[in-house]
Amino acid sequence: MHADSDPVIIAARRSPIGTRGRALAQLRVEELAAPVIRAALADAEASHGAPISVADVLLGNCMGPGGNPGRISALAAGLGHGVPGVTVDRQCGSGLAAVLDAAAAIRAGDARMRVAGGVESASTAPVRSVDGIAYGRAPFAPAGFDDPEMTRAAEDLAVRDGIPRARQDAHAARSHARARAARDAGRFDAELVPLAGLHHDDAIGGAERLLPRLPALFPGGSLTAGTATRIGDGAAALVLAPAGTAPGLAIRASAVVGCDPALPGIGAAGAIEAALRSAGLNLAGISALEIVEAFAAQSLAVLDRIGIDDDDPRLSADGGALALGHPWGASGAVAVVRLFSRLVRAGAPAGTRGVAAASIGGGMGIAAVLEVVR
Repeated sequence: MHADSDPVIIAARRSPIGTRGRALAQLRVEELAAPVIRAALADAEASHGAPISVADVLLGNCMGPGGNPGRISALAAGLGHGVPGVTVDRQCGSGLAAVLDAAAAIRAGDARMRVAGGVESASTAPVRSVDGIAYGRAPFAPAGFDDPEMTRAAEDLAVRDGIPRARQDAHAARSHARARAARDAGRFDAELVPLAGLHHDDAIGGAERLLPRLPALFPGGSLTAGTATRIGDGAAALVLAPAGTAPGLAIRASAVVGCDPALPGIGAAGAIEAALRSAGLNLAGISALEIVEAFAAQSLAVLDRIGIDDDDPRLSADGGALALGHPWGASGAVAVVRLFSRLVRAGAPAGTRGVAAASIGGGMGIAAVLEVVR
């Protein structure tokens, strides 16, 4: 670790996550992102007592509408013509990848502050077509490679790893229970920027009581609609500052790895292990983990590989994407916002460490090790 050059996240906000087609369905990507960017910058300025000059806005996004949502959102947020923007596509890891790209620029010597995060409007994503035939997503791998749909990949992983339905149902139920408890206790309030009348993530608890009764998505299979996350609309934004800025989360190490495109759900495991090695740490030194829960089977496969119990209290202590929803390009950044709330806002002492991670379609994983500075 090189603490003298490690950038620091000094502010972190997100929108509520609205299930696709529901409360946030009419908002374009910049209408989701701009209020969240403004709120994060206001927090950063309040913390440091001075206006902040933004060097760049980096946003993860997967499904469109194109036109560089990072730049469009910077303009919509009122940052002025002189603030550029860029859009990062590393699929479900896009939001975290944007944060790491912003950190890399600061670590390389450009000490100006940056806004990074992610945004996804699954509800307004354009319909794509080839020769007039619509398709749901672009390929994640070229011809000759396995390129399963994500639900199929999760089912295959459950079969390969012997993860039964009861274990998946229990994991989803735990995620909902933790999220409901956090919502009711107000632990989300300080990070949320209400939009379009939505004040909290609308998927929390939605499938919880139905879990045992939901049919399998594949004949003879174990995945259900309750153990697959709800696709969502939402945004997250973080303000990154140069080393030495406090309070916040210093980015101590990170990793992006590849894995078999046929089993993309395991990618987070390799990334977490690589990031911890880079930081000179092991999981015993980590107090909080946020691993994007695209599917219960995928999450459990990652936990088995890194050696964490299903109900480890460090893992998504306030619920994960199975309860909150999954706005693809934003989810990696939402994980960092959650760590910021769990550690910085909650008063964890300096030196407390957390990990944010995601598995990625196409066979990749991304992870970051962060540490509280005060």
